Amino acid sequence: MTLLALALVWKTVWPYVVGVVLVGLLGGVGWWLRRTHLRTVAEHRAWQTEEENAARERSMAEVDAMTWQRFERYVAELCRRDGCTQVVVSGKSGDLGADVVGRMPDGRRLVIQCKHYAPHRTVPSGDMQKFLGTAKAEHAADVAVFVATCDFTREAERLAVKHEIVAMHRNLLGAWVRGSTLESLIPLNGAGNGRRPRDLGGGRGTAARPAAAPRPPGPPDQPGAGHNRPR
Repeated sequence: MTLLALALVWKTVWPYVVGVVLVGLLGGVGWWLRRTHLRTVAEHRAWQTEEENAARERSMAEVDAMTWQRFERYVAELCRRDGCTQVVVSGKSGDLGADVVGRMPDGRRLVIQCKHYAPHRTVPSGDMQKFLGTAKAEHAADVAVFVATCDFTREAERLAVKHEIVAMHRNLLGAWVRGSTLESLIPLNGAGNGRRPRDLGGGRGTAARPAAAPRPPGPPDQPGAGHNRPR
């Protein structure tokens, strides 16, 4: 009788037991799939962030290793990254200082002169005079930027500030490369010329203003040579 009773009970409850087991299995599989999915998404995001950081953290050594033609194209890439439109690279001599032209995110006309010089050099006032003579008169620039892989002489920087030309020296360029936007760097205009890169902020959309300090006497102007070629 006991066996018969157990058999009758089992016949009644076994579907429920099987159902509970299946629900548990399905729940376990679902939990495992969700955990795997979340881990995959997290890994993908981490990889994507790492790739984006690597793109932003291109070292100045890599920039120094570029040809002057590649440097002009790279500056154009930075402009597009920061939301500039209609960006065009001249890529030739005789462009009257307009190596890269385009539109700022707010529509203002952007004209950039690029100088790919060796880090130990300085941009002389003569180069700055040529650019300020053509940037607005010839190219109708609303925003004129002189970007260089080296520093500017004191006189070149003075001319830039006086005539509202943005003097983007090596340290400001480093901040731009590391993710600061062009718009955030424009107000700095020459600040930190000759300082170490760590004095300037990186990070997307921001650039720390260098602390005010007496500036040492700058080197005398050096004559320009060639078209953006390092010496």
